[in-house]
Amino acid sequence: MQSVISIILQRLALGLLTLFVVSVVIFTAVNMLPGDFAQAILGQGATPEAVEAIRKDLGLDQPPITRYFQWLGNAIQGDLGNSFAQANFASFAGADTGVSTTVAQQIAPRFANTMFLAAVTACIAVPFSITLGILAALYRNSVFDRATNVTTLTSISSPEFFLAYVLILFLAVLNPMLPSLSNIFDGMSFGERLEKTLLPALTLTLVVTAHMMRMTRAAIINLLASPYIEMARLKGMSPMRVIVKHALPNALAPIINVIALNLAYLITGVVVVEVVFVYPGIGQLFVDSVKIRDIPVVQACCLIFAAAYILLNLLADILSILSNPRLRHPK
Repeated sequence: MQSVISIILQRLALGLLTLFVVSVVIFTAVNMLPGDFAQAILGQGATPEAVEAIRKDLGLDQPPITRYFQWLGNAIQGDLGNSFAQANFASFAGADTGVSTTVAQQIAPRFANTMFLAAVTACIAVPFSITLGILAALYRNSVFDRATNVTTLTSISSPEFFLAYVLILFLAVLNPMLPSLSNIFDGMSFGERLEKTLLPALTLTLVVTAHMMRMTRAAIINLLASPYIEMARLKGMSPMRVIVKHALPNALAPIINVIALNLAYLITGVVVVEVVFVYPGIGQLFVDSVKIRDIPVVQACCLIFAAAYILLNLLADILSILSNPRLRHPK
């Protein structure tokens, strides 16, 4: 047990170090975006004095290192700063409203929408992929196995926006079963929210199914030649029961890893899908903020994406260790 705790602490320390390095990359990349936010607000006819006043008000006149450590220190305390593009517009125009829109207030509802989309997709994709993987392993080298591999590889090789438009064509235009736009707003019932989320969720399901299905299939087939599997067969157990009861539990470590990686993608890779369906999630907010150079929001979105990806990878490592005795007692 002591070795397990030690390994988990090492993984956590490595995750924090990775997040720190990623934060440096995020800050550097965002501040290298072309254009000037102050200039964009005032337009081409702005005087240098007015641009400099706004830059000073936003803290953009300080050295990058100073701004980075101020941003990192505030982020550690849970303060992601204030949005440049929301409440500040009123003060820039000369109207002091006394109201400031924080980045956290702006991101919170969008992040909740993205998590709802990811949860719906996971509820569809994970059972579907594992079932396909089990059936493909059970009927390996059959027509079903080949057809499943070809279909899933085709879906994962296609761009997300292409799959989204194909689903819109067949499920919203030719056969109007689902809405083509995901107009999510506060006060919607769960059923309405689920209906409007289903089409983007199906798009993401097509994208992530192949990885999970093929890993499940490969992990199970790798174990079918094991002695205890042969013994279970000799006892007269059905092939499906042999796979589900004996092979699948011992193949959980690689399956958990690939599921966690794909769940991380559902949070960090939803940008294109959210833009296509106009889904009010964090991906759509990220794209809108890049357009108007809202630096605090862009940095916060990138940091959330990175933290979610690192956290789910850490969770996958920990679950793999706990599910595999060979990893719990490394030599």
